[in-house]
Amino acid sequence: MSIRIVRLGTPRAKDEGLRIGTVRRPPRGVPKARFAADDWYDVWYPNLSPSPEHMKLALSTHTEPDAAKAKKDWALFTRLFRKAMAEPDAARTLDVLAALSHQTNFSIGCYCEDEARCHRSVLRELLQERGAALA
Repeated sequence: MSIRIVRLGTPRAKDEGLRIGTVRRPPRGVPKARFAADDWYDVWYPNLSPSPEHMKLALSTHTEPDAAKAKKDWALFTRLFRKAMAEPDAARTLDVLAALSHQTNFSIGCYCEDEARCHRSVLRELLQERGAALA
């Protein structure tokens, strides 16, 4: 039993289980009836996504030509997102997911191509810190 951290819209792994979309908005141009069938997600849970302001900061690190500034901005994003995930509702959700990971398979994910510059990398760390079983 474990949690997989995935890129939404990619083919599902064998025994992946329920796929949870931790994104601010549903996929553009995809009818709601196709979300699960097209491997986006089974359940939309924006509660674990960055705020629009934080998301803008994270996305800016993908295109920032100055590597030092991109690194600094990513560190700021990580700090801000961790602070948001420490709020009671988000923290309790992460605790529940960590506990469930020992009972069933499921996945959480985002659209970003590069996990290293995606909030799901921070979610992975937060879940590890809570003792989650990760695939």
